[in-house]
Amino acid sequence: MRIMGLDYGTKTVGVALSDELLITAQPFITIERNKPNKLRQTYAQLESIVAEYGVSEIALGYPKNMNNSLGERALETEEFKKNLERRTGLPVILIDERLTTREADRILAETGVAGSGRKEHIDKMAAAIILQTWLDFRNNEGEEG
Repeated sequence: MRIMGLDYGTKTVGVALSDELLITAQPFITIERNKPNKLRQTYAQLESIVAEYGVSEIALGYPKNMNNSLGERALETEEFKKNLERRTGLPVILIDERLTTREADRILAETGVAGSGRKEHIDKMAAAIILQTWLDFRNNEGEEG
């Protein structure tokens, strides 16, 4: 059993997977699409990952505004969530993703990934941060009862 983390964007979806013990998140892939509203192939790829890796739950980044309000991207993410739940039959948990892309960029810079090479890794790294946030929360909740 694993949990999948997603960073849903207008042109890409960053994907991360947990280890089987549900302790750590690892960047997995970035799904790119040519048209923002064309998601059929994206859903098909995600369904394939769910089946192949035994995913039981999905943590989806929720792009709130800095003042905690919900904008257009948040509403699009809510629609993506509904469709993802319907297509996979899995629970999809929304995780506040404010500043995750900035954090992902910082991590990649600190690990020596050149600025031009960060673009291909940033979305899956942001997905890993979103997923790790959820894993840490779940694991801490279990300890507190």
